[in-house]
Amino acid sequence: MIRRIFPDLPTSTPQFSALVGLLLFLFLFLFLFLGGALSWSQQPPEKVNISIHADQSDGTIAPVWSFFGYDEPNYTYAPNGRKLLGELSALSPVPVHVRVHNLLTSGDGSASLKWGSTNVYTEDAVGKPVYSWTILDQIFDTFHVAGIKPLVEIGFMPEALPTHPQPYRHNFPHESVGGIYTGWAYPPKDYKKWADLVFQFVRHLRDRYGDAEVKTWLWEVWNEPDIGYWQGTPEEYFKLYDFSVDATLRALPEARIGGPDSTGPASPKATEFLRLFLDHCAHQKNYVNGRTGSHLDFIAFHPKGAPTWQGDHVQMGIGRQLASIEEGFKVVASFPEWRHTPVVLGESDPEGCAACSAKSNPQNSYRNGPLYSAYTAEVLDKIYVLAKEQHSDFLGAVTWAFEFENQPPFEGFRELATNGIDKPVLNAFRMFGLLGTERVKATSSGALAAEDIVRNGVRGQPDINVIATRKDHEVEALIWNYHDDDISAAAASIDLKIDGIPAGTTRGVIEHFRVDSNHSNAFAAWKELGSPQSLSPAQYEHLQQAGQLQLLGSPEWISVEKGVAHLQFPMPRHGLSLLRLAW
Repeated sequence: MIRRIFPDLPTSTPQFSALVGLLLFLFLFLFLFLGGALSWSQQPPEKVNISIHADQSDGTIAPVWSFFGYDEPNYTYAPNGRKLLGELSALSPVPVHVRVHNLLTSGDGSASLKWGSTNVYTEDAVGKPVYSWTILDQIFDTFHVAGIKPLVEIGFMPEALPTHPQPYRHNFPHESVGGIYTGWAYPPKDYKKWADLVFQFVRHLRDRYGDAEVKTWLWEVWNEPDIGYWQGTPEEYFKLYDFSVDATLRALPEARIGGPDSTGPASPKATEFLRLFLDHCAHQKNYVNGRTGSHLDFIAFHPKGAPTWQGDHVQMGIGRQLASIEEGFKVVASFPEWRHTPVVLGESDPEGCAACSAKSNPQNSYRNGPLYSAYTAEVLDKIYVLAKEQHSDFLGAVTWAFEFENQPPFEGFRELATNGIDKPVLNAFRMFGLLGTERVKATSSGALAAEDIVRNGVRGQPDINVIATRKDHEVEALIWNYHDDDISAAAASIDLKIDGIPAGTTRGVIEHFRVDSNHSNAFAAWKELGSPQSLSPAQYEHLQQAGQLQLLGSPEWISVEKGVAHLQFPMPRHGLSLLRLAW
C-alpha cells in the first residue's frame, strides 16, 4: 500500500522505515481509540443495589413538602387557579398550606407578574380608614372550599399608609422607578394605623371562617425584609413585627405567628439579619409593650439554589440551597430560647424568580421537564437529613410555584401547571403524597454523602437514592436519579430488594409510578405535537392526560420468598419512581 502511495520512495531508506513506523502508530492509535469508544458505549449501565427493610422502623416522616406559595393572590380564584388548588388538596393526605404575597396591597384586583391586590384598606378625605373585604374574601373563600390551610402573610403596605407611596404599582418585567420595590415596600407612616389594619384583617377572617378553622392556620409578618421587599431599616421591621404580632394576638389569641421570612442564610448579610431578628425576639425591648422580647411561634427563612447556563445546558446549584438550609438551622440552634422552635422554609426553590421565564433566562429551562422533579426529591431528602443532624424541629418547606394566567404554554416560568396543564414537577408531589408517615430503613449503593452534596453539589457521579415508608400491608419506595447537569446519560440498573415482609406472605402487588422524559410529562407530549401556542380541544385533553401521574406498565403480582421481594428495572437520569408493594 505504501508503494502505491509513494512509488518513487526507495524501500531501503530511513525515510521509508520512518513512514512505516508512523503509519503503524496511527493504525494502532485509531484501533485503540475507536475500540475503547465502542466498548465504552456498550458498557452495561451502572448497577445500583437498593435494600429496604420493611420490618425496621426509622422513625416518623412528616409531610413537610405540603406547602406552596405565589406572588399573585388574584390567580387563586381564576379557573386554572381553582383547578390547581383542588389538585394540591387532593394529592395530600394532610392539609396543604398556601402562602401568598400582596394580601393587603392596594389596587383593583387585577393581577400581573409579581403583582396582586385586594384593596382592603383606603382612607377617606379626612384620613379615616375605609375597609373593603370583597376581593380578599374571594381569595380565602377559594382556599376554604378547596380545603387549603392558609399560611397568612401579613403584607404589603396599602397605598394610604407608606412613608413613600409613589410610585405604587410596578410593571414587572418592564423597568420602572425603583424596580418592583415601589410604595408597597415602605414602612408605615403611622404604626398605630397599621396595627389597627392588622387587627381588623385578622378579626374579619376569624368572624368569617370561625375559631375552629382559623386556629389551624399559620400567620407571619411580611416577606424578605432583609432585601428590597422592605425599604426600611432592620429596626423598623422589628417594630413592624411587634405591632403586627400584638394586633394579631389581640384579634386571635390562639394564632401561631412567626417570621421573619428573610432570604437564604448562605449570604452573610442574610445570616446577620436572621440573628438580629432572633436576638430582638429573645432579648430586646418590645416596641409595643416595652417588655423584653417578642412572641415567636415559628422561624422562617428562604433558601434558594443557583442554576447557571453552561452554554448548551443548565447546571443546577443545589449546593447553595442546601448550604442555606444548613446554616439557617445552625443559626436557630445557636439561640437557647429558639433551638426547639419550629422552622418553616418560607420559600424553598432552585432559584429566586418564579416569574422570570426560561425564554429570557435560559438557566431556568430546567422547569418544564423531569429535572425539576428529581431536584425536588433530592432537596426533600437532604432537608430531612439536615434537620435530623441539627436537631431542628422542621415544620415545612414552601415550594414557591403555582400557575400564571395569560402566558404562553410551557414558557418556562417556575410553576406547577401551565394553562391548566400539569407539569412533571406536580407529579413529584403526587408521589410524595403516596408515602406513608412511618419511615423504614433503606440503603442505596448509588447514594452520595449528604455532606458532600451540601459542599459540592452533584457534579461527578449522580445521587441515586431512596426514601422508604410503610403502612398496613404496604411498603412505599421513592427512588430518584439526580445530577446537577441537565445532560443525557445512561440509565442506571436498579436492583431492588425489599425484605422484612411478614412471614407467610407468598406474593404481593407492585405498582410502579414514574416521572421521566416519557412518563407523567406533558411537556414532552407538547413538544411531540410541535409545541403549539394554541391548542385544539383534542390536544388540550391529550396534554391534560399526559400531565397526570402515570404507571410504568400495569400493576402486577410478584413473588415473595422467605419475606423478600426482588425487582429490577432501569432508572434514567433525572427519573423519579414511586413503587408501592401491597400484600
